[in-house]
Amino acid sequence: MTTALADFAQLTEMTPSDARRAIRLGRYSGHTAGLAGGRLQCNLAIVPVEYAADFHAFCRNNPNSCPLAGISAPGEASIARLGADVDIRTDAARYNVYRFGRLERQVTDLSGLWQDDLVAFAIGCSFTFEKALRQAGIAMRHIDENVTVPMYRTTLETVPSGPFGGGMVVSMRPVPEDRLQDVRRICRNYPLAHGVPVHAGDPQAIGISDLNAPDWGERVEIRTGEVPVFWACGVTPQAAIMTAKLPLSITHAPGAMLIADVDEQTDPIYQLNDN
Repeated sequence: MTTALADFAQLTEMTPSDARRAIRLGRYSGHTAGLAGGRLQCNLAIVPVEYAADFHAFCRNNPNSCPLAGISAPGEASIARLGADVDIRTDAARYNVYRFGRLERQVTDLSGLWQDDLVAFAIGCSFTFEKALRQAGIAMRHIDENVTVPMYRTTLETVPSGPFGGGMVVSMRPVPEDRLQDVRRICRNYPLAHGVPVHAGDPQAIGISDLNAPDWGERVEIRTGEVPVFWACGVTPQAAIMTAKLPLSITHAPGAMLIADVDEQTDPIYQLNDN
């Protein structure tokens, strides 16, 4: 494989392994929605081992926002169940590096930052169920427009653990109002991808004042006959990490996920949410 930059259209034709390889080589660093259809995509949260038990408990307390797909051993840059060649340090499209709760920088490679005491948590992502929704004739506007899905802070509170807590973050997709029950029925089959929506309709009911000003991602249009539908989002741990103010913590950049080899329909990991 060459080191020339790859565009989104090229990656849509790649296998999960080849897409990861392109990301690892620095050929692509954009959003991953719509890539590797049928495979689990993962949010990442990486914390020092001394905080890992509290963060694990936070995930268990908030399974809608933080459905766990796997946890690494301290210092290990892999989680075997995600794929034999997955390298957590290089295979997400972008990473956010936090110091004492503040975003220090965004990088595409963690090799120079990796430490022997770091523990990585892989958390399921709502990008995973989008293929099923599109196959059912429900458009995903952020994919059609090649933008990062809009994400918002809310007034929905998480259940805290240790230093981790704060409000739930949600992702939003416009859905035709007459397809809401279809969306709920389809997403119920994807517990590791946040499952059914947490809210549909009035954004102010969950503390979102302006849909045109997402906290992460980019705005998308709500058209006549559509309603905004909101899912628990794997960016919630980033908000919790910012609240915790750890000396060092690392996450994926919102919208830029780690693509796993896990088949969203047949792999037994997909039904596991009791890590």
